[in-house]
Amino acid sequence: MMTLVQPVVPARGYAAEFGPEDRRATRRALELAVVIPVLNERGNVRPMLDRLNITLAGLQHEIVFVDDGSTDDTAAEIEAIARYDRRVRLVRRYGRRGLSSAVIEGMCASVARVVAVIDGDLQHDETILPRMLEAILEEGHEMAIGTRYADGGSVGDWDRGRVSISRFATRLAAPIMKTPISDPMSGFFAIRRDVLLEIVPRLSTVGYKLLLDIVASAPRRLDAVEIPYRFRTRTSGESKLDTAVVLEYFELLLEKMIGRWIPPKLILFGAIGAAGAVVQLAVLGLAHKIAGVGFAYAEIVAVGMAMLFNYTLNNILTYRDRRLIGLRWVKGLISFMLVCSFGAIANVGIGTVLYGQHGERWWLAGLLGIAVGSVWNYVATKWLTWRSR
Repeated sequence: MMTLVQPVVPARGYAAEFGPEDRRATRRALELAVVIPVLNERGNVRPMLDRLNITLAGLQHEIVFVDDGSTDDTAAEIEAIARYDRRVRLVRRYGRRGLSSAVIEGMCASVARVVAVIDGDLQHDETILPRMLEAILEEGHEMAIGTRYADGGSVGDWDRGRVSISRFATRLAAPIMKTPISDPMSGFFAIRRDVLLEIVPRLSTVGYKLLLDIVASAPRRLDAVEIPYRFRTRTSGESKLDTAVVLEYFELLLEKMIGRWIPPKLILFGAIGAAGAVVQLAVLGLAHKIAGVGFAYAEIVAVGMAMLFNYTLNNILTYRDRRLIGLRWVKGLISFMLVCSFGAIANVGIGTVLYGQHGERWWLAGLLGIAVGSVWNYVATKWLTWRSR
């Protein structure tokens, strides 16, 4: 059964600014907020709003753009429209990036009964938004999901390779989903705001797949309905899909599987550290055995190269959301090397002490020394080098 919400009558001073028709509109409850995360989508802003104005005509709605630091005047374009259209709002974020966290901020910034998310690239079919709202407000579902894989849905012009990758990613997600759905990779869905607020404290907000995060983080199975749609081809702007996005997807899976015990970033940090050890040995061999450099000097060069390798990859991959550039990259490298120098001391110190106690298990002493040094490096660099801004 639907819950009726009593309208809030605005104060006389506020309502007096509007005509009779506008005053009647303010007495109707806000039904839907459509959140649109954008990054360099200036060319798609007006076409998107034109389509939404047609689709949502007659519905009490607002459109919330969340801009993550566009460099193509996307925010300026939205502001120019929002000055004259009170249904359009803009949330500008500074010093932080990420699709999932952007959408959550936009959804939490609205008081609408239902919040929906749609990409700003025009690839989602906005005409099913009224059907989503109907499924939630009139049929009583908690969530309505736009799916490309149910009967009547389509991935559009995707090639076989992209379809196979999407299907594979969906199968990988199955074990962590409390609510079985056909398209957990979808970025097009609507949810009751009170249900969202129940789940928000549990979300990882890692990467681009917020829907998967929601159905994996919810404390219970959600009442969800899937609505098929055809995925369109992008006509303006550039796709944000890259290798780091794929990496963030696997990070989300790890977060939901083992995050309560081991942070996924620590695993990635350690994997890069292992690769750095290979780099160190390779440089040491080349410098000492082939170039004839003395061992001590060759070791210094090898360690420096390994640290540079580790720092660069961690800056690109592990801490992609806090990536350092320009002068901050140089300062970050210095702090990283200082921290890792202390980590190396801890590594050798712990290993030496344990070897003295259990000399016959020298390999165990070495591994524990590496573990302690790695954890120190991870914690210290996260706090000092890549601290949140």
